[in-house]
Formats: sequence, C-alpha cells, structure tokens
Amino acid sequence: MSASTALRPVLPADILARKGGTPLVVLTAYTTPMARIVDRHCDIALVGDSLGMVLHGLPSTLGVTLDMMILHGRSVVRGCQKAMVVIDMPFGSYEEGPAQAYRNAARLMAETGAPAVKLEGGQHMAETIAFLTARGVPVMAHIGLTPQAVNTLGGYKVVGRDGEAEKVMADARAVEAAGAFSVVLEKVPQGLSGRITKALSIPTIGIGAGVDCDGQVLVVDDMLGLFTDFRPKFVKRFGELGLAADEAISAYAAEVRARSFPAPEHAFADVLPAKEPKT
Repeated sequence: MSASTALRPVLPADILARKGGTPLVVLTAYTTPMARIVDRHCDIALVGDSLGMVLHGLPSTLGVTLDMMILHGRSVVRGCQKAMVVIDMPFGSYEEGPAQAYRNAARLMAETGAPAVKLEGGQHMAETIAFLTARGVPVMAHIGLTPQAVNTLGGYKVVGRDGEAEKVMADARAVEAAGAFSVVLEKVPQGLSGRITKALSIPTIGIGAGVDCDGQVLVVDDMLGLFTDFRPKFVKRFGELGLAADEAISAYAAEVRARSFPAPEHAFADVLPAKEPKT
C-alpha cells in the first residue's frame, strides 16, 4: 500500500467531531485476528479489562493487571489500521492519584502505540482526567455502572434510578469539563442517557443505555454468541458462534474416534509420485 492510499487511523479529535452525527460503532477486541475484523467495520476497538473474564476466566475485572492490558493492547494495535484503539486502565493503576495515573497511562501508550486510554469514574476522577489530558493523554471516561467498583455498587445493577439520576448527570458534566473526549454510559436508563447525550458536547457511547447515545459498544464475544450461558438484557446476539464451535468440535471428536479423520486427502504419501519426463 502506497503512502497516498494508506488508511488514516481514527484519532480522538475525529471521535469528538462525530458528536450528534452518524452513530459511533465500538466493539471490544483482545487479539490480533479479532482486531483485524473489528477494524474493517468499527470506529473504535476497545481493549477492555473485560478480557480478564472473557479470556482469562477471572470472576471480575479486579484481577486484571497493567501487564495484561499491555500484552493484549499490543496485539490489537497490530491488527488495526483504521479503528482507534482505546485501552482500559485496570483497577489499581490510576485511583491513587493523578501522578500514578499519568505514569501508568504513559506506559500503556508508549508500550502499545494506542492513542488513548479509558478509565472509570465521574466527579471523583475529574482531577485525574484533567491532569492526564493536560499532559497529552486522551481520555475516554466511563460512568454509570463501573465494573471495577462492583463491590461498592452492590452488583452489576442499573445506575441512575431511585434518585441517582442527578449524580450520574453531575458525573457526566464533570468528565466533560475535565477534558474527556467521550464518555461511556453503562447500564444507565434510556431516558437519562438521552438527557445526558443532549446536555454534553462530547459523544456518549452506550452499553445498556438505550438508542439515544452518540454510539454503542458491546463485548465482541457477547454479540457473537461465544458464551452459551451468558445473556445480559442489553446484548443482542448477532451470531451464535458458541453453538457453531460446539457442533464443529463435536464432529471433529467423533471423526477422530472413528478414525475417519484424517482421511487420505489430509495425509502425505510416503513416496512422491514420479515426475513426467520432459518432451
């Protein structure tokens, strides 16, 4: 590919400019092969700390380390030419204060090549977001249900009901004022997410937050149906790859046990066939 035809990667300023326009398409990606597919269709490839649960079998995101995020972040950056790669800052890597957050965000960006990070929290994280953005670290914020605080929140529940709406709105305004270029709204009631989207000058990206956001994000394994026993309300399955994989592996196991695989066409002969003489 020549320099004149090379794809231009999406950057934070491009995402900010999409406010109120064509909805932003965001999916998680954790590996190079999946990143290559996501890159063809999405604006943002999010290396979410959900990788701890999706790929590593952890019970929550709390056990994910900075080294894990860097490893998977490098893989996704290698697979993306166009989509902007955003990497989650894992639990414990930024909550101590702005200086810690900058040190770890700078390491994430330097060691992966990703142009932006995401961190959870609203008003209490505004100072940290402002510190990062003032020093050249683009930040995607994340409010509503924040999985890293699931023990404090009391589970994976909807956030913004029962008198919580004003706090969520205040969180949204705080991260906007601090310089975040976009904000994820997770498990926020649709009416509230619509009001937040209208009130902010930065794009909102919903997950379980209704159709009125400026974009949508899902965990790619969820929307592909790779988990047969996990069906959250806000996920539409656009495929059933888990069932397809189960059927394929079952067929493979049956053929191996029956010695019908490998068949002759899958094996190599002991002696190469003689070459026809040249005439």
